[in-house]
Amino acid sequence: MRARRSVATGFGGLDDFEFVDAVVPDPGPGEVTIEVRAAGVNPADLKHVRRESDPDKLPLPVGYEVSGVITAVGPDTRIGSGDVAIGDEVLAFRVRGGYATALTVSADTVFAKPPTLGFAEAACLLLAGSTAADMMRAARTDRDETIVLHGASGAVGIAVLQLARLRGIRVIGTASPDNLEKVRAFGGLPVPYDAPDLAARIRAVADPFSPAAALDAVGTDDAVSASLELVADRTRIVTVAATGRAASDGFVALGGGQPESAQFRDSVRPLLIRLASTGDLQVPIARTFPLAEAVEALRLVS
Repeated sequence: MRARRSVATGFGGLDDFEFVDAVVPDPGPGEVTIEVRAAGVNPADLKHVRRESDPDKLPLPVGYEVSGVITAVGPDTRIGSGDVAIGDEVLAFRVRGGYATALTVSADTVFAKPPTLGFAEAACLLLAGSTAADMMRAARTDRDETIVLHGASGAVGIAVLQLARLRGIRVIGTASPDNLEKVRAFGGLPVPYDAPDLAARIRAVADPFSPAAALDAVGTDDAVSASLELVADRTRIVTVAATGRAASDGFVALGGGQPESAQFRDSVRPLLIRLASTGDLQVPIARTFPLAEAVEALRLVS
C-alpha cells in the first residue's frame, strides 16, 4: 500500500522536514493498518527529532497520535479496547510516524473512537491528556487542594484544568492576557503570566489557601521561580518543560520515556477516552491543516 508522509531528513528543525512517498507494510499478527483522518500536532514531535543524532535513523517518521479508519487487520488481532474490524473508526497513541495518510501500527496502541468525538479531537486527546494526568500523579494532587498551573491555556493545561475540576481540585492557572478567559471557562482561576511579582499575584488569588503543588507546562524562568517560592515541597513541583532548572533546583522533571511515566500514561488511556466520550474532557482544536502543511502546523505549536 502506498502513502504519503512527512518525515525529518535531518535533526536541525523544521527546515529538515519533507513530504514524501512511503510504502505501508501489511499488518502482521497484533497489528492493524489505519487510514489516517487526523494526526495530533505536539511540541514533542519536534523535540523528538532534535533529540536524535544517528544518521542511520533518517528519514525519521514524525507524529505520536492519530485517528482514522481501519483498512486491514493482522491475524489473531485485537485492539486495546477489544475486537476490531475493517471500517472501524479508531484513535491511536504511542505510534511512530503519525504524520501520514496511512500507517501500520501495533494494535495495543489503538482504541475504538467514541462516536461523540470528531477525528480531529480524537487525534489530539491522548498525548496531552495522558501528560496532564501524569503531572497530577507525580505532584500527588488531591481533592480540596489548591495547585498552580503554568501554561494553563495550552493543550496540556486545558486537560489539567478539566481533570482537576472532576477531582475537586482548585487550579490557579497562568496564561497570556489573551487566554485568561479560556482558563476561566475551563474552571481555572486565571493570572497573567507577565504580571509583576508573579508569585505574589498567585498568592493573592489563592488566599486563604496555600498552593500545595505546582505544575509547569511552559518552562520559563518566571514560572519556575514562582513555583519555587510558592511550594516548599519540591517533590510536588513538576515540569515537562524546564528540565535544566529541575536538575539544578531539585524538583521533578517528567518525560513520556521515563518507565514509570510511560506505564502510567499507557494505563490512563481508557479513562481519558471514556471521559472524552461523555463530554467530561473536551479537546479544543485551535486550527487544522492539510497533511502537506504539517511543518506549518508544527511551527504553530513549537
